[in-house]
Amino acid sequence: MAQHGNQALLETQKLALLCSRACPGSIIVQTLDVVRSLRETPWTVVSGFQSPLEQECLAILLRGEHPAIVCPARSAKGMRISAAWNSAVSAGRMLITSPFEETVRRATAALAQKRNRFVVRLADAVFIPHAAPGGSLDRLCRDHIAGRKSFWTLDDPANVHLTALGATVLAPSSQDMVNLLASPSASRDQAAGPPNG
Repeated sequence: MAQHGNQALLETQKLALLCSRACPGSIIVQTLDVVRSLRETPWTVVSGFQSPLEQECLAILLRGEHPAIVCPARSAKGMRISAAWNSAVSAGRMLITSPFEETVRRATAALAQKRNRFVVRLADAVFIPHAAPGGSLDRLCRDHIAGRKSFWTLDDPANVHLTALGATVLAPSSQDMVNLLASPSASRDQAAGPPNG
């Protein structure tokens, strides 16, 4: 598995960020607010940063000097990276890692699905701003996230299928949201569910 950057980020508290490419405008605004709040928390954000909204989220994180783990849907070896990414790597704020062999040089939809499962495995908790109903990310939520990880989404009619799966709603303007994101232990308690008895 090729890696480039600060491998110590793998030992931090990691929040997966995954969002469908097609995303309602109301969710885009809320997501950017949440990501700005994330810059005040200890979470390292891990994502493929491939969809347009994910890319904008990464730009916000890097402007705020926040750590990120980037997982491309191809091998990380030999990737050409932007000046902004190179600066973040040099500063110890970015790790580029991938589960794919060196021969995998071109991203595909199938590889992106495998990459997203890899992102979820790396993460301690998952934030899904939106998953298009019936799409690959929706299936990932049903098969690999719901009931297994602390799982957050946004309050929007387009996300009722995610709350039905057990996703907790984040309100971007709420202090409770900031407090929850700032507390990795709270997310672990949430994932474990209420005590028995």
